[in-house]
Amino acid sequence: MSKRLLPTMAALQCFESAARHMSFTRAAEELHLTQSAVSKQVAQLEEMLQHLLFHRVRRRLQLTPAGELYLAEVNKILTQVDISSRYILSYGGETEVLRVATQPTFGARWLIPNLKGFSKRYPNIHLDIRNELEPFDLVQAKADVAFFYGQGSWPGAACIELFGEDVVPVCAPEILSRRPFSSAGELADLVLLQCTSRPEAWHEWFEEQGINTEHSYHGPRFDTFYMCIRAAQAGCGVALVPRFLVEDELAEAKLVIPWKHHKASQGSHFIAYAEQSIDIPKVRSFVDWILEKAKGTNQRPAQGPEFQE
Repeated sequence: MSKRLLPTMAALQCFESAARHMSFTRAAEELHLTQSAVSKQVAQLEEMLQHLLFHRVRRRLQLTPAGELYLAEVNKILTQVDISSRYILSYGGETEVLRVATQPTFGARWLIPNLKGFSKRYPNIHLDIRNELEPFDLVQAKADVAFFYGQGSWPGAACIELFGEDVVPVCAPEILSRRPFSSAGELADLVLLQCTSRPEAWHEWFEEQGINTEHSYHGPRFDTFYMCIRAAQAGCGVALVPRFLVEDELAEAKLVIPWKHHKASQGSHFIAYAEQSIDIPKVRSFVDWILEKAKGTNQRPAQGPEFQE
């Protein structure tokens, strides 16, 4: 294995400060070093990289093309080190971090509102929640717990069904006020907002009502339900979304249901954790909390087992 190029943190800090001030002297003042020490650190860095990072012109500094490229990378490294250090600094000695992965709209619309009170009950569990659009290997510990929609199958993971869902069409109120609908088929004349993760949704919604239309796959396509919802609110068209994700907009009349046909989705929402994590207290505590909250969700109830012993 070839030797790694690992410059010291001091060298990276000296380079970044000198590049920001375009001065070794000002960098030295900022870092509480001598001007010669900063200059030496940068020179050693240039020797390691085998590229000049600065042009020294009449006691003035100017980044070389290589220096500009390297500065962008160094800024990323220093920023990540700062974030990681502050991340650890914010925890007490007894704190455990629980990494949670969720789809963006589900996380914002269902998960976050249902976390109220969790920190008070479990003050030593710090939640680290991140959005995931693409599938990943839960067993490789990218997350301790994950939420997903589907059929409840995830290699190497225990999956517990939380609840099913019904999807409904929604649009801005002005669309309905301009044109009352006398049949579901008339919705096909509108712009149908598509969600990338549910490409068959509109086709199945029309098909369930015995309607055959050539337009069910046509329309702007969005990565998340959140973007579909925002597009519907903006009057861009009609979206087909799980009702529980738009309860607030419906209650506030920001969105309306133009045709009241609720279709039960074929999948359900699940919580999953690696099979070997079953006895980890932080995982058990979080899953128990989520199952408690899922019972109050106004959707089709889960049919799966409780958290396993």
